[in-house]
Amino acid sequence: MNISFYKYQGTGNDFVIIDNRGGNIFLSTEQINKLCDRKFGVGADGLMLLNIKDGYDFEMKYYNADGNESSMCGNGGRCLTQFAFDMGIKREKYRFIAVDGAHEAEFDSDGWVDLKMKDVPEIEKFHGDSVLNTGSPHFVKSVTDVMRMDVFKEGSDIRYSSEFAAEGINVNFVEQTDTDKITVRTYERGVENETLSCGTGVTASALVFAHNETGFNRIEIKTLGGNLAVEFDKKGDDGFENIWLCGPANFVFKGEIIV
Repeated sequence: MNISFYKYQGTGNDFVIIDNRGGNIFLSTEQINKLCDRKFGVGADGLMLLNIKDGYDFEMKYYNADGNESSMCGNGGRCLTQFAFDMGIKREKYRFIAVDGAHEAEFDSDGWVDLKMKDVPEIEKFHGDSVLNTGSPHFVKSVTDVMRMDVFKEGSDIRYSSEFAAEGINVNFVEQTDTDKITVRTYERGVENETLSCGTGVTASALVFAHNETGFNRIEIKTLGGNLAVEFDKKGDDGFENIWLCGPANFVFKGEIIV
């Protein structure tokens, strides 16, 4: 089968995207894994289908690079919004459905795509670190020199530890560089390696570091792939709402491939 595809990236988090509004694309786990393979396929951190869904501008169907359907991907949602716009779905504000529920998205004055994330009712403490769900499960660990870390080894050690091995967890190592600025490196389950950026991961990291701070509602994040920002409102002692992941989303190339 010959498939037309598009490649997009958001701060280096890259995706194969397929327009499936016709509803005729059905890919196996093995086919998705091959498409995402960086030596034998297109190469990507994940694959997305743009589907039609009644009551929404579109549906986001997301698969990890291992070929399995996954939980929410923040940078993927931003890239799929840009793709929808590029495919002629023009809106001032988008409303789409993903695996974790409904999302809103819009373009800001800088051309960034801003994506509204799910509310986070609480942040769980885990042996001095933090665990929370921002559409995907995340482990957040504060470190002092994040750029010198072996993220693959230390991230996989946590991801495959007895507490998390069964379902997996994404692992974020975070260095706070200012009151409202952090640097984040992430080991992603499903990719099973470090990615240049993880949208739900930087969202989780920003909320953890905003938890004990007051007087602001925006954190700027530096990743290996570029800069993002997370805006939010605090809710009660331990929760957050009105959470927005903000950053660039860019077309890379398009092509055809036999699967």
